[in-house]
Amino acid sequence: MRIAYVVDVHDRFDAVGEALEALGEVDVLLVGGDLTNLGTADDAERAIELWRPLAPQLFALAGNMDSPAIDERLVDLGVSLDGRGVVVEGVGFAGVSAAPLSPLHTPYELPEEELRRRAESGLDAIRDAQVRVFCPRAPPRDTTCDLLRSGEHVGSVAVRALVDREQPDVVLCGHIHEARGTDKIGSTRVVNPGPVASGHRALVEVADAVSVSLD
Repeated sequence: MRIAYVVDVHDRFDAVGEALEALGEVDVLLVGGDLTNLGTADDAERAIELWRPLAPQLFALAGNMDSPAIDERLVDLGVSLDGRGVVVEGVGFAGVSAAPLSPLHTPYELPEEELRRRAESGLDAIRDAQVRVFCPRAPPRDTTCDLLRSGEHVGSVAVRALVDREQPDVVLCGHIHEARGTDKIGSTRVVNPGPVASGHRALVEVADAVSVSLD
């Protein structure tokens, strides 16, 4: 299975198509949040309909620059991974939208306990999958994937605790633009590919093993 992961679109809807063109044919497209910059649910729906033809399966999350209304529209469109788990050909996908509360007070921030509750619900639904792909909008705390240029770690404590405990095969996150890269938490590979709005993307390939490559 070939899985394309893009995040931090920020209204550059065309950038997702450009990323898929570069990657070639994929089986699953995951969009990890910040579809818009303070956009509307209708904006997000237009994006989803633009992306549906790009892969047989499309899943998406709302980011902190989106809104709860966008998250609700993703549910209505049948593509939401927030608090949900879906298994496709033995590969489980689970996720959680939004970001932890921050001094920036962006539109879609949630307490750590709510992030934990939603993420745990999704992970529970894919517990028996052969391969588990966890897609939190916010990166796990204290990794290279949540590190600001100032040296401060700003990822989710709840996400980190769940990854420590559950050890999914791959964590695909975003949110912190400058923290593009990969890390390991136990046996889990953590990936923040950087914003697709800047031309970045990740490819996860599931065969005899699971491999991840950045653009």
